[in-house]
Amino acid sequence: MTDLRGRTVIITGGARGIGAETGRAAVESGARVVLTDVREEEGRATAQRLGGHARFVRHDVTSEDDWREVVAFTAAAFGRVDGLVNNAGISGGSHLLEEQTAEDFRRVLDIDLTGVFLGMRAVIPPMREGGGGSVVNVSSAAGLMGLARTAGYGAAKWGVRGLTRLGAVELGAARIRVNSVHPGMTHTPMTAHVGIERGEGKYPDTPMGRVGEPHEIARAVVFLLSDAASYVTGAELAVDGGWTTGPALRPIEENT
Repeated sequence: MTDLRGRTVIITGGARGIGAETGRAAVESGARVVLTDVREEEGRATAQRLGGHARFVRHDVTSEDDWREVVAFTAAAFGRVDGLVNNAGISGGSHLLEEQTAEDFRRVLDIDLTGVFLGMRAVIPPMREGGGGSVVNVSSAAGLMGLARTAGYGAAKWGVRGLTRLGAVELGAARIRVNSVHPGMTHTPMTAHVGIERGEGKYPDTPMGRVGEPHEIARAVVFLLSDAASYVTGAELAVDGGWTTGPALRPIEENT
């Protein structure tokens, strides 16, 4: 069902975490992938592990010139651009709204939102020329609800939802599908350094009682890239263990 044979996919933030796992899942489904990241050493190592169907390009998603180079590199290496996964992003740290500086706010929006816009715009011509394609924008559970201490990050991820819907409306006639994935708390290098632990019962606020794993997000992304989702565009897929659905049900303690 998630057959990507003959497809070429660009994955930003592909050096580690969700991006690296998405690259692995896409290659296993038959795709050729171009991983991009500012972490050059990790990115090259990840591409090498994935074998001959993977390449790496150092890439700043806020740079229009870099986007042109990535698209040109992909077309030269593999002949076409069929998919884009806008995964690169930063958290911007944990700050109350009144504590967030304008500089930090703009920096998060530049990477997490403007980078998505630039990527979508860059792949339209080759996808249109190739007869269509699929864009998957990695938003967040923070783009589906109000999450304290995430002013820049939350604003960016809500913005990604808007760009996704706009893209779906404008590009549907060109057979370019645009969807968003909304991971909940996921165990990645970005979350591990702030103490997020994996395992059952480690995240009781989520109905499933645990954080997600990068490969669980990757599977959802690959589904949206594939023809299994051929009639899906403008969708918002939460992969969050039920976090945005409602609070976890806790046992009622009996009075003794």
